[in-house]
Amino acid sequence: MRHHTHDRGRLAGAEEVVRISCVRHTYEDGTSVHLCGLDFLAHRGARVAVLGPNGSGKTTMLYHILGLLKPQEGQVTVFGVSPSEEWPTIRRHIGVMLQNVDEQLLAPTVIDDVAFSPRQYGLPETEARERAERALALVGIGHLADRVPHNLSGGEKRKVALAGALAMDPELLVLDEPFEGLDPTSRGSLLDLMSDLARERGMTIIMSTHDINSVPEFADYAYVLSPGGKIAMYGTPEELFAAPDALATSNIEPPILAELFARLRERDAGAPPPALSVADAVDALAEWKGQAD
Repeated sequence: MRHHTHDRGRLAGAEEVVRISCVRHTYEDGTSVHLCGLDFLAHRGARVAVLGPNGSGKTTMLYHILGLLKPQEGQVTVFGVSPSEEWPTIRRHIGVMLQNVDEQLLAPTVIDDVAFSPRQYGLPETEARERAERALALVGIGHLADRVPHNLSGGEKRKVALAGALAMDPELLVLDEPFEGLDPTSRGSLLDLMSDLARERGMTIIMSTHDINSVPEFADYAYVLSPGGKIAMYGTPEELFAAPDALATSNIEPPILAELFARLRERDAGAPPPALSVADAVDALAEWKGQAD
């Protein structure tokens, strides 16, 4: 677990895409979110998870990145500029899928909805449709092209919104609770897709999620917010989940495998470090048993 921000593992030398430094926002009802403690950083090609309980400021953080909120204190930069002031200059490079996807799906058919952004940016109709078809295929829903979005299931709507976010080949993808409503197969496909986008296209992906078990599969590194918006912890999934007691202070329960290995190490310092997949856990425990024998 790291309590500083000068290093981001293997991505330390990569270009900085997003930075949030001690931002405060107070809503009309008096609720205040203070995104302070650690700076939030996302580098090119990084997959970054944002964790925290309800009311910790995850959505407030994403809205500042998207320029929907302007910081009352502190600083937010995206591609080196203030998103709230320079959104028209950077919006083409950013794909967005918010939690309430119904508010994003407005066109009469799925393909029209996915083609909305290319058309908005003035691309010829042929290219707009080609981009929409590629995005639908990428997400695995080409068969839904002529369907009415309103009639789709929640998981299907989420996939359509993701295709729309990808239609302009963004450099930054911002996802708010992307796994809601997805069955296990769709969830696995989305995790694989995000890995491919980051690795092959250098896309930066920032994801807020309550799906704690997705974090080891998705994230290069993660930030943990505590109630009130404090950015309390930062690290790789292995680093964060090796400290279940620290996570508990932010009301986050680590994956059961991480907690199992942490408890084993409390009893025996020679126990293996946390394994965050069943296959790795089997290998680690078998090796440990062999050493004991």
